[in-house]
Amino acid sequence: MAGSRVQKVGSVFSRTRDLMRMGVLRQPLWFEVYAACPPRREPRHRQARPRYGRARDGVRDILYPEDAVRAKFYRVYGSGPRPFDLSQPNYKSTCQRFVEKYNELKEEGKIEEEKLFEETGKALLASGIILQRRGTDKVTQQSHQDAEARDSVLHQQLQSVLEEMQAKKKDVEEQKPELTEAQKESPVS
Repeated sequence: MAGSRVQKVGSVFSRTRDLMRMGVLRQPLWFEVYAACPPRREPRHRQARPRYGRARDGVRDILYPEDAVRAKFYRVYGSGPRPFDLSQPNYKSTCQRFVEKYNELKEEGKIEEEKLFEETGKALLASGIILQRRGTDKVTQQSHQDAEARDSVLHQQLQSVLEEMQAKKKDVEEQKPELTEAQKESPVS
């Protein structure tokens, strides 16, 4: 048990010295050098503990400036229809191209910070990279003219249904006075 590496009661020197005294261990090469020139402060294992509160995590998060752009890109556009092709060494994902174009436009300084994200999307579209927003169907991406045509057809159908309902209502109203006159002529006792 005295030679256990888990035991951290004494220094390496004191534990080695004790093991040599008991005859368990032969003298290592470094022992005489260490005994002749000991360090000013004996090295001991101490766990770092904060003075107050819980122990803090020693590893801090590593965030780069483009990470915010990447997060917004994936939130708005998603990961895209195609998987990453990692077999090619020079492969750049759509997100990476977006970030590079974003940084390029940002360095130019011509575009305001608020509009920079949208302008980057337009610049990539001009270069041939199509970005599709998340949650949008191809049906909803039809042109404005198709939407107007659908609206006009729907408007006509609604108009015809409304006219039919009004005609039925007039018929019912015309029949009610006739019924009341017929009841007056032949009262039922």
